[in-house]
Amino acid sequence: MARQVINGKQIVGEIREQIKQEVAELKARGIVPGLAVVLVGDDPASAVYVRNKAKACENAGIYSEVHRLPGDTEEKQLLELVDKLNRDPRIHGILVQLPLPKHISEDAVIDAIAVEKDVDGFHPVNTGNLMIGKPGMLPCTPAGIIEIIKRTGQPIAGKRAVVIGRSNIVGKPAAQLLLRENATVTICHSRTERMEEICREADILVVAIGKPKFVNRSYVKPGAIVIDVGINRLEDGTLVGDVDFEDVADISGPITPVPGVVGPMTITMLLKNTLEAAKALAR
Repeated sequence: MARQVINGKQIVGEIREQIKQEVAELKARGIVPGLAVVLVGDDPASAVYVRNKAKACENAGIYSEVHRLPGDTEEKQLLELVDKLNRDPRIHGILVQLPLPKHISEDAVIDAIAVEKDVDGFHPVNTGNLMIGKPGMLPCTPAGIIEIIKRTGQPIAGKRAVVIGRSNIVGKPAAQLLLRENATVTICHSRTERMEEICREADILVVAIGKPKFVNRSYVKPGAIVIDVGINRLEDGTLVGDVDFEDVADISGPITPVPGVVGPMTITMLLKNTLEAAKALAR
């Protein structure tokens, strides 16, 4: 079977060009979409993500500002900054980069972000809206996963989908969005029995567990769509996903390589959420 590697650069490029055009239209009406990113501490991976987000905003014509706080910042100080950004009319989206230092409650910070500015889609109100099918901000990585699957040209409705991983950031919302698209969804996790057997039934397999090359061909139904959310750095510095790409790509259908698809798509969905937040103000 010929490999069907999903072209992330093409997909991301097409969507970002559309976002850029819509941003320009909003600017013509006097509204400049604005995103504030808050980074606490000096986690290297977080710093890279924040830099990539700022660059993507600039390319799309979105105003962005980055607030860098030292790792010993008190929770009260961070909450005061969030409150200030909630009230800033130039800012339509607020993203506090996770993880936060252990002495700061992530829940408290997420809860403090105004629902309409929660471009990460993590606020309990947006999470609840996702669960019951109401409009609201969608979490960026799961929303990106759905967009990637749709752009393979294969249907989601009626298909069997399996998500490996049950995190609040990716696994659970990805499963919920697949359900919204009328797939029949199973979530697998560390306590799942006969996981390989369950995964082999999937027409769509989403893997988000943070274990390098965990999924090999024994988990994959021939021709299945495989979306690899994981990004893991090996001792030699190589970046690999949660799927053993070389072992799986020869039998799967469309498959995402790592890196290059889900990561850039996540940032693209962040831009889209910021744009949508600004458009809501314009209505």
